[in-house]
Amino acid sequence: MTASPAVPAPVPTAPGGLPLIGHAHHLVRSPLPFISSLRDHGSVVRIRLGPTPAYVVTDPVLTRTVLVTEAAHFAKGGKIFDVLRGVFGDGLATIGDGDTHLRNRRLMQPMFNKAHIATRRTAMIEQSRSMVGAWEKGQLRDVFADMNDVTLAAFLVALFGADLPAHLQREFTTLMPALMKGAIRQTVLPPWVTRLPLPANRAQARGIARLRVLMDQAIDHTPSAPDPAEAAGCPHQAAAGDEQAGLFETLKAAEDQFTREQLQDEAITLMNAAIETTATALAWTLYELTRHPEIEERLRAELAAVCAGRPLREEDLDRLPYARQVLQEGVRKYGPAWMVTRTATRDIELGGHRIPQGADVVWSPYLHQNDPAHFPDPAAFDPDRWAAGRLPSTRDSFFAFGDGRRKCIGENFAWVEMQIILATLLETWPRLRLVSRPPRAETAITVKPDRLAMVFS
Repeated sequence: MTASPAVPAPVPTAPGGLPLIGHAHHLVRSPLPFISSLRDHGSVVRIRLGPTPAYVVTDPVLTRTVLVTEAAHFAKGGKIFDVLRGVFGDGLATIGDGDTHLRNRRLMQPMFNKAHIATRRTAMIEQSRSMVGAWEKGQLRDVFADMNDVTLAAFLVALFGADLPAHLQREFTTLMPALMKGAIRQTVLPPWVTRLPLPANRAQARGIARLRVLMDQAIDHTPSAPDPAEAAGCPHQAAAGDEQAGLFETLKAAEDQFTREQLQDEAITLMNAAIETTATALAWTLYELTRHPEIEERLRAELAAVCAGRPLREEDLDRLPYARQVLQEGVRKYGPAWMVTRTATRDIELGGHRIPQGADVVWSPYLHQNDPAHFPDPAAFDPDRWAAGRLPSTRDSFFAFGDGRRKCIGENFAWVEMQIILATLLETWPRLRLVSRPPRAETAITVKPDRLAMVFS
């Protein structure tokens, strides 16, 4: 006798939906508690965004199915990507699946191999040291804003080389937060509202146009070469001159395979990815250090042992394993992303449930990385989760950089950038102190602190 095929079970619907708006009020008022509560209702849970259903995956094994084993049937898409594409264009993080994505990723991969990134470590250290060292002792600092500024500056010098005109950095620093705020607004509003000639929509359009002008200037910027006389008497200076060009020169070398608009799209997408997630993770990590002086003391001891009283050098980074653990725990605890979408390209079964073609499928790094089944006592900040020998129990539930063929191409760069900035800050300032109330988690594209004021001395 032939067994009957299993009938897919109905997908459970999250409680608390309201007519017309569905579960949108939960996502606006208490997004993180709501998304975390869904794991109590099943491995796949149906919610409604207005009248539109979405399917939230709460089991990390099934998320890996969506991102890796069945990735061909879950295309990158959904409203958030549609909105981001309007701001950043068809960069690697926003372009749809297919041959163009695979070709572009292959062309860009050399930019982000470890050896190539290593050529920019010294420039990033010097840029970070210059900015962090310019802070006034005892001055109240907006740490989230500072981390955005420092990560952007380090990114620009790594990507485009030395001597990028100061006005470009200033305008990028001002423009990017405003554009991200506009993108978030457009994500939650009905599409027809974003097409009206409203002041906010006009300002967003002007900002996007200005961003492209600035990016053109950055792409066309040619770093100044070292003085020939100095270089002749200093082999190290000459070697440094060979590395002045920046990572983006690799992509420009393939310019015959990219239109100018595609180069803009890739540079803008990379810039957003470089500052949004790393700045958020650094800000939360600094906050946790103010709560855990024993962790800060251990970090400082590691830095002192490696540097032995001299300034940080690029070769030191590989000898700071505890700093990497601390940053991994900051990224783990705070996401940084809390809601990411895919689109089912056909009717498909997932975890015994039927997902209809065209449906939005939601997965959440924040949800998985705060799951007590995989990270015991997830609210605790414990860098030793990442110590050697403990990794197998955590790796399969860590999705901060995604997974599969759409995994973030800049992961290696992000770890290097965060390590440089954290080490430089500790090297520069012997004491850091929280002076605002403990920050509350606020959801945007990332999970960011709503207010974080500190004093460095």
